[in-house]
Amino acid sequence: MNPRFSFLLFFMTGTVVLYSCADKNPPIQGPPPAVQVTLSTVNSINAVYYDEYPGNVSALNEIDLTAQVTGYVTAINFKDGDKVKKGQLLYSLDAQVYAANYQQAIAALQVQESNLTRAAKDADRYHELDKHDAIAKQQVDYADAALDVAKKQVAAAKANVASVQSNVKFARIHAPFTGTIGISQVKKGTSVVAGQTVLNTISTDNPIAVDFNVDQKEIFRFVQLQQNKNKPSDSAFSIAFGNDIYPYPGSVGLIDRAVDPQTGTIKTRLIFPNDKGMLRAGMNATVRVKNSSTSKSTIVPYKAITEQLGEFFVYVAGDSNKVSQRKVQLGKQIGADVIITEGLKEGEQIAVEGVQNLKEGSVIATGPPNPPATASQK
Repeated sequence: MNPRFSFLLFFMTGTVVLYSCADKNPPIQGPPPAVQVTLSTVNSINAVYYDEYPGNVSALNEIDLTAQVTGYVTAINFKDGDKVKKGQLLYSLDAQVYAANYQQAIAALQVQESNLTRAAKDADRYHELDKHDAIAKQQVDYADAALDVAKKQVAAAKANVASVQSNVKFARIHAPFTGTIGISQVKKGTSVVAGQTVLNTISTDNPIAVDFNVDQKEIFRFVQLQQNKNKPSDSAFSIAFGNDIYPYPGSVGLIDRAVDPQTGTIKTRLIFPNDKGMLRAGMNATVRVKNSSTSKSTIVPYKAITEQLGEFFVYVAGDSNKVSQRKVQLGKQIGADVIITEGLKEGEQIAVEGVQNLKEGSVIATGPPNPPATASQK
């Protein structure tokens, strides 16, 4: 046999034997190393926080001013943005035509009143003659009919005078209530059309309203708040604009008559003082409603929460230094903490550091537990 071939055969045989031995004796692996975590004890405290809702500032009373007669604007008797009083003259329209029509209506009324006087005298005279059988009955009837017609003509003339007179009055537009008037939509000399042209808008601004929608499940809570009539110094209601909180508290003005069946919400109106004019109709605000619960809330650090497919979990420390994954329901977030409404009990310990390396049944190594979470007022 060729010596080279013999050596190659021996080498290959040894390799197969070694490989076979390696398969029969795999290396022994120890248990996975413990995951280093930090634990926090679940605590229940009286948390102070605010539920927030998007709101809109609106006037309690607001109206668009429109002309009730057609004509040209002859005078504007205010400055844009003025505070106006009820009955104050705001706009004057050209009333020459209406004044002329009014004088004509007065003259027509006077004519009809003269006709009525004559018809009354004729009727009296004919009735006197009738007493002595000195006139035909038919003439008396005609006189009574003429008197009745004259009375109706006077009534029609008076109605025409009132109608024309109202046009003269409508040419002068007064403030319907005390409030703030906006920027005029017309200038002096502008032609306006009755019932169509908007001249301006006037609204009240002190007090002022903030409207927002609440879920129908909260109606009972808000009815209670409305009935409690909280003192202004301890009001449950405030509004914020970004990080700025309006310094004066509000109160529930009204709760709408019915729930919107499409959204399942009901409109609620808060009333706020506005002595300094800081609130303007149309502003968007965040309504802050102080929590009214007297029971304690379960609080944990928010960083202890993990999310999977829209559900929230925490890792709870158990026996043998192992953790179990537990589903929880989240409530209001308060600073760096969050309220747990379901899933945890006071005194349990959960992982707050190293949670990204955990899974169900992971063995953990812990340092000193963190102090219980505390809720901070938002």
